[in-house]
This record gives sequence, structure tokens and C-alpha cells, in this order.
Amino acid sequence: MITKDKKTAAIKSTQTHGTDVGSPAAQIAILTARINEITEHLRTHKHDFMARRGLLQMVGRRKKLLRALEKSDFAQYKKVIETLGLRK
Repeated sequence: MITKDKKTAAIKSTQTHGTDVGSPAAQIAILTARINEITEHLRTHKHDFMARRGLLQMVGRRKKLLRALEKSDFAQYKKVIETLGLRK
């Protein structure tokens, strides 16, 4: 489970203005933080298949959000990719 501090830090890294908490960039940042936590969990608990299923669902949701952001605002998409370290 992602803590409130980590979630706030993830949102602040991609915020466009002070009250921005629901934009696609912020949602992608939150999902990325959650994906990283579940990935660490699965490294020690290899047979936790429910966590693996949740991880795959989150990856799919993030992929859809990234695709939509790329089509609507390419500059913001590039910024999010750079900030979060995706698509190396």
C-alpha cells in the first residue's frame, strides 16, 4: 500500500499547477509509484498471484493513460516520461 507521503511526492513531481491532483500526468505518477511497490513485494513473494494480477491491471491502466496523454498533449507526455524514468 502506498503511503500518503509517497503519493503526495508522486503528484508533486508531475503537477502542472498547485491544485492539480487528478490530471492524467498525476494519475500516471501515482500508478507508477504503486507499480514500483508491488514489484518490490513480488520479488520476495513470488507466489502472490493476486498481487501479480493487480500489478498487470495497473500496468494496463497506466498504458492507456499514457497513450491518451500522448495523443492529447505530446509535450506533457514527454515531460512525464522524463520525470518518471519510463521508456528508457
